[in-house]
Amino acid sequence: MHDKQNNRLGKQRRIKQLIFITTNILSIMKKITIAAFLVCFSSALYAQKFMTRTGQISFFSHTPLENIDAINNEASAVLDGSTGAIIFQAAIKSFKFERALMEEHFNENYMESDKYPRADFNGKITNLSTVNFSKDGSYNVIVSGKLTMHGVTKDVSTPGTLTVKGKEVTAQSKFKIIPGDYNIKIPSLVKDKIAKEISVSVNSVFQQK
Repeated sequence: MHDKQNNRLGKQRRIKQLIFITTNILSIMKKITIAAFLVCFSSALYAQKFMTRTGQISFFSHTPLENIDAINNEASAVLDGSTGAIIFQAAIKSFKFERALMEEHFNENYMESDKYPRADFNGKITNLSTVNFSKDGSYNVIVSGKLTMHGVTKDVSTPGTLTVKGKEVTAQSKFKIIPGDYNIKIPSLVKDKIAKEISVSVNSVFQQK
């Protein structure tokens, strides 16, 4: 009688132990699965980050009297492929001109680069769903955001192209700005030599980070 009772108690203990061990194993496996998912998810998000410190921004002014162009190859930019956010920062003094005197006038008289040392763009790709950063190809995009220059911030929206090739993304865009919109004053002596609208071009290669 006692032997049967002991056997029954022994079986119950073994069953409880088995249930305990099984529950612990399942709990551990669940934690491992969640951790693996979070790692993969974080890696996927991180893989969507692209950066450059050698972004190219140029501008061109055409009038019957004179053509003026300048280029900046030192713009910093970040592109977040998961949200479509895109940020550009360009030092005004990094724009280089064909003639030194023209560059001096640009910094001292027009842009006042000691007072306003940088131009910033903070925007977003509005049709992000059309871009596949995991597949090589060229994608037409619309970028909208705010451009801050010479102490003035204005809304800007422009079409552009993103070209994905491996771990590189090349961003290209062209748009126009009006100097007067940013309180950039052109002296009457040279106003006929500077276009009322300035063509701006962006051609920057981002590296995946």
